[in-house]
Amino acid sequence: MAEITASLVKELREKTGAGMMDCKKALNEAAGDLE
Repeated sequence: MAEITASLVKELREKTGAGMMDCKKALNEAAGDLE
């Protein structure tokens, strides 16, 4: 499992406007891949 950093969550939130927990969950499912 990839390490999910606050900066990754922040970047995804800025791109999508989604909530913090939604972003964290999505990053966990995608193993930290923003693409």
